[in-house]
Amino acid sequence: MKTSEELLKKVNEALENLVYDRQPHTLYDPIRYVLSLGGKRIRPVLMLLAYNLYREDPERIMPQAIGVETYHNFTLLHDDLMDHADMRRGHETVHKKWNANQAILSGDTMLLQAFDRVGDCEADKMKDVMDVFIVTTYEVGEGQQFDVEFETRDDVTEAEYIEMIRLKTSVLLACALKIGGIMAGASADDLLNLYKAGEQIGLAFQLQDDLLDVYGDPKVFGKNIGGDITSNKKTYMLINAINRANPTQREQLTRWIEAKTFDREEKVAAVTKLYNEIGIRQLCEERINYYFEQGCQYLDRVQVPEERKTILRQYIEQMVNRQS
Repeated sequence: MKTSEELLKKVNEALENLVYDRQPHTLYDPIRYVLSLGGKRIRPVLMLLAYNLYREDPERIMPQAIGVETYHNFTLLHDDLMDHADMRRGHETVHKKWNANQAILSGDTMLLQAFDRVGDCEADKMKDVMDVFIVTTYEVGEGQQFDVEFETRDDVTEAEYIEMIRLKTSVLLACALKIGGIMAGASADDLLNLYKAGEQIGLAFQLQDDLLDVYGDPKVFGKNIGGDITSNKKTYMLINAINRANPTQREQLTRWIEAKTFDREEKVAAVTKLYNEIGIRQLCEERINYYFEQGCQYLDRVQVPEERKTILRQYIEQMVNRQS
Protein backbone atom coordinates (compact mmCIF):
# COMPACT_ATOMS: atom_id res chain seq x y z
CA MET A 1 0.00 0.00 0.00
CA LYS A 2 1.07 3.56 -0.68
CA THR A 3 1.63 6.05 2.12
CA SER A 4 -0.29 9.34 2.12
CA GLU A 5 3.01 11.13 1.44
CA GLU A 6 3.64 9.00 -1.64
CA LEU A 7 0.13 9.63 -2.91
CA LEU A 8 0.43 13.38 -2.28
CA LYS A 9 3.63 13.43 -4.32
CA LYS A 10 1.90 11.64 -7.18
CA VAL A 11 -1.05 14.06 -7.07
CA ASN A 12 1.28 17.05 -7.27
CA GLU A 13 3.21 15.47 -10.13
CA ALA A 14 -0.04 14.83 -12.00
CA LEU A 15 -1.12 18.44 -11.51
CA GLU A 16 2.25 19.72 -12.72
CA ASN A 17 2.02 17.54 -15.82
CA LEU A 18 -1.46 18.62 -16.89
CA VAL A 19 -1.49 19.63 -20.55
CA TYR A 20 -3.07 22.93 -21.54
CA ASP A 21 -3.19 22.69 -25.33
CA ARG A 22 -6.41 24.56 -26.05
CA GLN A 23 -6.67 28.20 -27.07
CA PRO A 24 -6.80 30.97 -26.13
CA HIS A 25 -4.05 30.50 -23.56
CA THR A 26 -5.37 33.55 -21.69
CA LEU A 27 -8.39 31.45 -20.65
CA TYR A 28 -6.23 28.62 -19.32
CA ASP A 29 -3.36 30.59 -17.74
CA PRO A 30 -5.43 31.44 -14.62
CA ILE A 31 -6.39 27.77 -14.25
CA ARG A 32 -2.76 26.67 -14.43
CA TYR A 33 -1.95 29.43 -11.93
CA VAL A 34 -4.63 28.38 -9.43
CA LEU A 35 -3.61 24.72 -9.52
CA SER A 36 0.06 25.66 -9.06
CA LEU A 37 -0.49 27.50 -5.78
CA GLY A 38 -0.24 24.37 -3.69
CA GLY A 39 -2.58 23.31 -0.93
CA LYS A 40 -2.98 20.18 1.15
CA ARG A 41 -4.59 18.17 -1.70
CA ILE A 42 -6.76 16.46 0.91
CA ARG A 43 -9.57 15.43 -1.43
CA PRO A 44 -7.50 13.61 -4.07
CA VAL A 45 -5.39 11.92 -1.39
CA LEU A 46 -8.54 10.72 0.39
CA MET A 47 -9.86 9.31 -2.87
CA LEU A 48 -6.64 7.44 -3.57
CA LEU A 49 -6.45 6.14 0.01
CA ALA A 50 -10.04 4.84 -0.21
CA TYR A 51 -9.25 3.07 -3.48
CA ASN A 52 -6.05 1.67 -1.95
CA LEU A 53 -8.09 -0.05 0.75
CA TYR A 54 -9.09 -2.54 -1.93
CA ARG A 55 -6.58 -2.36 -4.78
CA GLU A 56 -2.87 -1.73 -5.21
CA ASP A 57 -2.87 0.53 -8.28
CA PRO A 58 -4.23 3.90 -7.07
CA GLU A 59 -2.58 5.72 -10.00
CA ARG A 60 -5.32 4.20 -12.15
CA ILE A 61 -7.87 6.65 -10.74
CA MET A 62 -5.66 9.74 -10.94
CA PRO A 63 -8.02 11.42 -13.45
CA GLN A 64 -10.88 11.27 -10.93
CA ALA A 65 -8.59 12.45 -8.11
CA ILE A 66 -7.36 15.39 -10.18
CA GLY A 67 -10.94 16.12 -11.24
CA VAL A 68 -12.10 16.49 -7.64
CA GLU A 69 -9.10 18.70 -6.84
CA THR A 70 -9.87 20.82 -9.91
CA TYR A 71 -13.44 21.23 -8.71
CA HIS A 72 -12.31 22.19 -5.20
CA ASN A 73 -10.01 24.87 -6.58
CA PHE A 74 -12.78 26.14 -8.86
CA THR A 75 -14.91 26.72 -5.76
CA LEU A 76 -12.05 28.61 -4.10
CA LEU A 77 -11.57 30.79 -7.19
CA HIS A 78 -15.22 31.81 -7.19
CA ASP A 79 -15.33 32.13 -3.38
CA ASP A 80 -12.43 34.59 -3.55
CA LEU A 81 -14.27 36.62 -6.16
CA MET A 82 -17.47 36.67 -4.08
CA ASP A 83 -15.54 37.61 -0.93
CA HIS A 84 -13.41 40.24 -2.73
CA ALA A 85 -10.36 38.45 -1.28
CA ASP A 86 -6.99 39.70 -2.50
CA MET A 87 -4.79 36.78 -1.41
CA ARG A 88 -4.96 32.99 -1.48
CA ARG A 89 -2.10 30.86 -0.14
CA GLY A 90 0.18 33.87 -0.09
CA HIS A 91 -0.47 34.80 -3.74
CA GLU A 92 -2.82 37.17 -5.51
CA THR A 93 -6.25 35.78 -6.27
CA VAL A 94 -7.28 35.40 -9.92
CA HIS A 95 -9.63 38.37 -9.99
CA LYS A 96 -6.89 40.50 -8.42
CA LYS A 97 -4.10 39.28 -10.73
CA TRP A 98 -6.34 39.40 -13.82
CA ASN A 99 -9.90 40.74 -13.38
CA ALA A 100 -13.38 39.64 -12.31
CA ASN A 101 -14.51 38.65 -15.80
CA GLN A 102 -11.45 36.47 -16.21
CA ALA A 103 -12.11 34.83 -12.85
CA ILE A 104 -15.69 33.98 -13.85
CA LEU A 105 -14.82 32.59 -17.27
CA SER A 106 -11.71 30.65 -16.21
CA GLY A 107 -13.62 29.35 -13.20
CA ASP A 108 -16.43 28.12 -15.43
CA THR A 109 -13.87 26.35 -17.58
CA MET A 110 -12.33 24.75 -14.50
CA LEU A 111 -15.74 23.36 -13.60
CA LEU A 112 -16.02 21.77 -17.04
CA GLN A 113 -12.52 20.32 -16.70
CA ALA A 114 -13.48 18.84 -13.35
CA PHE A 115 -16.48 17.02 -14.85
CA ASP A 116 -14.37 15.88 -17.80
CA ARG A 117 -11.71 14.38 -15.52
CA VAL A 118 -14.06 12.79 -13.00
CA GLY A 119 -16.05 11.19 -15.84
CA ASP A 120 -12.94 9.76 -17.52
CA CYS A 121 -13.56 6.22 -16.28
CA GLU A 122 -14.81 2.83 -17.42
CA ALA A 123 -18.36 2.72 -18.74
CA ASP A 124 -19.54 0.39 -15.97
CA LYS A 125 -18.36 2.85 -13.28
CA MET A 126 -19.31 6.12 -14.96
CA LYS A 127 -22.95 6.44 -13.88
CA ASP A 128 -22.25 5.70 -10.21
CA VAL A 129 -19.25 8.05 -10.18
CA MET A 130 -21.06 10.88 -11.92
CA ASP A 131 -24.21 10.47 -9.83
CA VAL A 132 -22.33 11.10 -6.59
CA PHE A 133 -20.23 13.89 -8.11
CA ILE A 134 -23.21 15.74 -9.58
CA VAL A 135 -25.18 15.61 -6.32
CA THR A 136 -22.07 16.83 -4.48
CA THR A 137 -21.65 19.84 -6.76
CA TYR A 138 -25.30 20.77 -6.18
CA GLU A 139 -24.78 20.51 -2.43
CA VAL A 140 -21.58 22.55 -2.35
CA GLY A 141 -23.38 25.36 -4.18
CA GLU A 142 -26.27 25.12 -1.73
CA GLY A 143 -23.85 25.32 1.18
CA GLN A 144 -22.19 28.38 -0.29
CA GLN A 145 -25.56 30.09 -0.72
CA PHE A 146 -26.48 29.36 2.90
CA ASP A 147 -23.12 30.81 3.96
CA VAL A 148 -23.81 33.99 1.98
CA GLU A 149 -27.30 34.33 3.48
CA PHE A 150 -25.96 33.83 7.01
CA GLU A 151 -23.92 37.02 6.61
CA THR A 152 -27.07 39.14 6.87
CA ARG A 153 -28.80 37.11 9.60
CA ASP A 154 -28.34 37.39 13.35
CA ASP A 155 -30.45 34.36 14.24
CA VAL A 156 -28.41 31.51 12.71
CA THR A 157 -28.72 28.38 14.84
CA GLU A 158 -26.02 25.82 15.56
CA ALA A 159 -28.00 23.20 13.60
CA GLU A 160 -28.18 25.49 10.57
CA TYR A 161 -24.46 26.16 10.75
CA ILE A 162 -23.60 22.44 10.95
CA GLU A 163 -25.82 21.75 7.93
CA MET A 164 -24.14 24.60 6.03
CA ILE A 165 -20.61 23.26 6.63
CA ARG A 166 -21.80 19.73 5.86
CA LEU A 167 -22.86 20.97 2.43
CA LYS A 168 -20.05 23.41 1.79
CA THR A 169 -17.14 21.29 3.08
CA SER A 170 -18.01 17.78 4.26
CA VAL A 171 -19.80 16.36 1.25
CA LEU A 172 -16.80 16.85 -1.05
CA LEU A 173 -14.59 14.85 1.33
CA ALA A 174 -17.30 12.21 1.48
CA CYS A 175 -17.59 12.25 -2.31
CA ALA A 176 -13.84 11.71 -2.69
CA LEU A 177 -13.88 8.65 -0.42
CA LYS A 178 -16.96 7.20 -2.10
CA ILE A 179 -15.63 7.64 -5.64
CA GLY A 180 -12.41 5.94 -4.55
CA GLY A 181 -14.51 3.04 -3.29
CA ILE A 182 -16.66 2.92 -6.45
CA MET A 183 -13.61 2.82 -8.68
CA ALA A 184 -12.18 -0.04 -6.58
CA GLY A 185 -15.40 -2.06 -6.75
CA ALA A 186 -16.37 -1.73 -3.07
CA SER A 187 -19.68 -3.11 -1.83
CA ALA A 188 -22.74 -0.91 -1.38
CA ASP A 189 -22.39 -1.11 2.41
CA ASP A 190 -18.75 -0.08 2.26
CA LEU A 191 -19.57 2.82 -0.05
CA LEU A 192 -22.19 4.09 2.40
CA ASN A 193 -19.81 3.81 5.34
CA LEU A 194 -16.97 5.51 3.45
CA TYR A 195 -19.31 8.36 2.55
CA LYS A 196 -20.59 8.73 6.12
CA ALA A 197 -17.04 8.62 7.47
CA GLY A 198 -16.04 11.45 5.14
CA GLU A 199 -19.10 13.47 6.08
CA GLN A 200 -18.37 13.29 9.81
CA ILE A 201 -14.64 13.86 9.40
CA GLY A 202 -15.45 16.87 7.22
CA LEU A 203 -17.48 18.42 10.04
CA ALA A 204 -14.60 17.90 12.47
CA PHE A 205 -12.18 19.33 9.88
CA GLN A 206 -14.19 22.54 9.41
CA LEU A 207 -14.75 23.05 13.14
CA GLN A 208 -11.00 22.68 13.65
CA ASP A 209 -10.59 25.45 11.07
CA ASP A 210 -12.99 27.63 13.07
CA LEU A 211 -11.02 26.87 16.23
CA LEU A 212 -7.63 27.61 14.67
CA ASP A 213 -8.83 30.96 13.39
CA VAL A 214 -9.24 32.03 17.01
CA TYR A 215 -6.73 29.94 18.93
CA GLY A 216 -4.13 28.95 16.33
CA ASP A 217 -0.48 30.00 16.35
CA PRO A 218 -0.11 32.56 13.53
CA LYS A 219 3.40 31.27 12.75
CA VAL A 220 2.03 27.76 12.26
CA PHE A 221 -1.42 28.69 10.97
CA GLY A 222 0.16 30.68 8.14
CA LYS A 223 -2.01 33.78 8.53
CA ASN A 224 -3.20 36.19 11.19
CA ILE A 225 -5.69 34.70 13.57
CA GLY A 226 -9.00 36.41 14.24
CA GLY A 227 -10.17 36.87 10.66
CA ASP A 228 -13.55 35.34 11.46
CA ILE A 229 -13.91 37.61 14.48
CA THR A 230 -13.10 40.82 12.62
CA SER A 231 -15.51 39.95 9.80
CA ASN A 232 -18.28 38.81 12.21
CA LYS A 233 -18.42 35.49 10.34
CA LYS A 234 -21.15 33.21 11.64
CA THR A 235 -19.03 30.34 12.91
CA TYR A 236 -19.72 27.61 15.44
CA MET A 237 -17.77 29.76 17.90
CA LEU A 238 -19.76 32.98 17.47
CA ILE A 239 -23.17 31.31 17.23
CA ASN A 240 -22.65 29.44 20.48
CA ALA A 241 -21.12 32.45 22.21
CA ILE A 242 -24.23 34.50 21.45
CA ASN A 243 -26.57 31.69 22.50
CA ARG A 244 -24.72 30.90 25.75
CA ALA A 245 -23.70 34.40 26.85
CA ASN A 246 -25.22 36.01 29.92
CA PRO A 247 -26.85 39.42 29.36
CA THR A 248 -23.65 41.35 30.06
CA GLN A 249 -21.55 39.16 27.79
CA ARG A 250 -24.18 39.30 25.05
CA GLU A 251 -24.23 43.09 25.24
CA GLN A 252 -20.45 43.19 24.85
CA LEU A 253 -20.52 40.76 21.93
CA THR A 254 -23.25 42.74 20.22
CA ARG A 255 -21.30 45.97 20.66
CA TRP A 256 -18.26 44.47 18.94
CA ILE A 257 -20.35 42.89 16.17
CA GLU A 258 -22.10 46.17 15.42
CA ALA A 259 -18.98 48.36 15.64
CA LYS A 260 -18.29 50.02 12.30
CA THR A 261 -14.81 51.15 13.24
CA PHE A 262 -12.50 49.36 15.63
CA ASP A 263 -8.92 48.42 16.36
CA ARG A 264 -8.43 44.94 14.94
CA GLU A 265 -6.23 43.60 17.73
CA GLU A 266 -8.50 45.05 20.39
CA LYS A 267 -11.60 43.43 18.90
CA VAL A 268 -9.93 40.03 18.49
CA ALA A 269 -8.63 40.13 22.06
CA ALA A 270 -11.96 41.24 23.50
CA VAL A 271 -14.07 38.65 21.67
CA THR A 272 -11.55 35.89 22.42
CA LYS A 273 -11.73 36.83 26.11
CA LEU A 274 -15.52 36.49 25.95
CA TYR A 275 -15.15 33.09 24.25
CA ASN A 276 -12.88 32.02 27.10
CA GLU A 277 -15.34 33.19 29.74
CA ILE A 278 -18.25 31.39 28.05
CA GLY A 279 -16.26 28.18 27.49
CA ILE A 280 -16.45 28.19 23.71
CA ARG A 281 -13.05 26.62 23.09
CA GLN A 282 -13.86 23.53 25.16
CA LEU A 283 -17.30 23.29 23.56
CA CYS A 284 -15.80 23.38 20.07
CA GLU A 285 -13.09 20.85 20.94
CA GLU A 286 -15.70 18.48 22.33
CA ARG A 287 -17.73 18.78 19.11
CA ILE A 288 -14.64 18.17 16.98
CA ASN A 289 -13.88 15.01 18.97
CA TYR A 290 -17.49 13.88 18.65
CA TYR A 291 -17.53 14.14 14.85
CA PHE A 292 -14.08 12.58 14.62
CA GLU A 293 -15.22 9.59 16.68
CA GLN A 294 -18.36 9.27 14.58
CA GLY A 295 -16.25 9.22 11.43
CA CYS A 296 -13.97 6.56 12.89
CA GLN A 297 -16.97 4.41 13.78
CA TYR A 298 -18.16 4.47 10.18
CA LEU A 299 -14.65 3.56 9.03
CA ASP A 300 -14.69 0.65 11.50
CA ARG A 301 -17.63 -0.80 9.55
CA VAL A 302 -15.79 -0.86 6.22
CA GLN A 303 -15.24 -4.53 5.43
CA VAL A 304 -11.51 -4.68 4.72
CA PRO A 305 -8.76 -6.04 6.99
CA GLU A 306 -7.98 -3.60 9.78
CA GLU A 307 -4.32 -3.29 8.80
CA ARG A 308 -5.37 -1.92 5.41
CA LYS A 309 -7.15 0.97 7.13
CA THR A 310 -4.08 2.09 9.10
CA ILE A 311 -2.79 4.68 6.62
CA LEU A 312 -6.25 6.16 6.03
CA ARG A 313 -6.88 6.36 9.78
CA GLN A 314 -3.56 8.12 10.35
CA TYR A 315 -4.27 10.58 7.55
CA ILE A 316 -7.72 11.41 8.90
CA GLU A 317 -6.28 11.96 12.38
CA GLN A 318 -3.66 14.34 10.95
CA MET A 319 -6.39 16.25 9.12
CA VAL A 320 -8.46 16.82 12.23
CA ASN A 321 -5.56 17.51 14.60
CA ARG A 322 -3.71 19.85 12.24
CA GLN A 323 -2.45 23.21 13.48
CA SER A 324 -2.47 24.94 10.09
